[in-house]
Amino acid sequence: MAPSQVSAGGLLELIRSGRANTRADLQRVTGLSRSTIGQRLDLLNRAGWLRHTAGASTGGRPSHRIVFDPTHASVIAVDLETRHARAAVLDLAGTILAEHTAPLNISDGPDDVLNQLACWFPELIAAAGVEATHVCGIGLSVPGPVDWETGQVIQPPIMPGWDRYPVRERLQKAYAHHVGPSMGEGPVPVFVDNDANLMALAEQQANHRDCSAFVLVKVSTGIGAGVVVDGNVYRGIDGGAGDIGHIRLHDQPDVLCMCGFHGCLAAVASGRALARELTALGLDSASGSDVKRLLAEGHPDAIRLAREAGRRAGEVLVTIVTLLNPGVLMLAGDLSGVPFMTGVRELLYQRAIPRTTANLQVVTSRLGDHAGVIGAASMVVESLYAPDRADARLDRLAL
Repeated sequence: MAPSQVSAGGLLELIRSGRANTRADLQRVTGLSRSTIGQRLDLLNRAGWLRHTAGASTGGRPSHRIVFDPTHASVIAVDLETRHARAAVLDLAGTILAEHTAPLNISDGPDDVLNQLACWFPELIAAAGVEATHVCGIGLSVPGPVDWETGQVIQPPIMPGWDRYPVRERLQKAYAHHVGPSMGEGPVPVFVDNDANLMALAEQQANHRDCSAFVLVKVSTGIGAGVVVDGNVYRGIDGGAGDIGHIRLHDQPDVLCMCGFHGCLAAVASGRALARELTALGLDSASGSDVKRLLAEGHPDAIRLAREAGRRAGEVLVTIVTLLNPGVLMLAGDLSGVPFMTGVRELLYQRAIPRTTANLQVVTSRLGDHAGVIGAASMVVESLYAPDRADARLDRLAL
């Protein structure tokens, strides 16, 4: 890139990534003159996006480090599950300032669910100790495929009534009604993505930044995967990447899936599937959360079925691992404990060629129940402070 093309937003990206954190570094990396660097830093400083700290002295004057200030704004993040939701206010570094979790049935439909979420926001913002005008965006994690460009959920098997619903616009209106105006002049920006994608983003950024090919598999009511390649979520052409719960198993032609087809992995190995089997055995189990409870209690039938579910998932993951050659395969969600992981490992190392698994780590979630909101917040920050969007925001602030 030519020096003249490195905008203020481009400098911010270098600063946020840690590639350049002094004026000298910025000059060296970009080739811009000292005066041009100064002018563009002034824009970022006036916006309040930067923090300046004294660096280590090398014998002369101490250098001043320039870093992104994660406290100059806040983000609201929501992790929407099938039967409950978690909402949180976070700073721009992903630190949770306040959170709220409560039952919320996704099958009540988008209008009621999004309005209920917005009802939580005023108290949540107050608990975080920030002003409502401090909120720069909202991130929403949902258990279904999402078209990234429109923010719409597309044909979600376990989200009745949500197909192509205008989620962004409805949540913006609900926010304005319950909270008031946003940080900017227009509606608060809302970003929506699939839950497995956002969990993968959060986990990769938090604990596996050096892993250039990272796969997370969420096994709860349904089954889905998030893929992060070179630090970016891979979504496919319209948000359908990672929907592995609807890969069909050859020997289960009679098992009906929520999507309407037969033999899908989710119909055999998801939390919903195991809950159904445990109910048939006389156990109180209606969802993946109930299966998780039975596993925690050490119930032998739950352990046996979870291990077998892991083996069935492993049949699909052999292909995924062979195709993507990831460095980390992470299991997350209600069923991701030892029995399920044991089953996955058994099939994976039995069926995959040794070269594919030689450098593969099979691990469980480190962020746990907070992965969804941390990933949703990260999505907002990465979107709002990307160079082009940052430049547009700086232009509006200068008016």
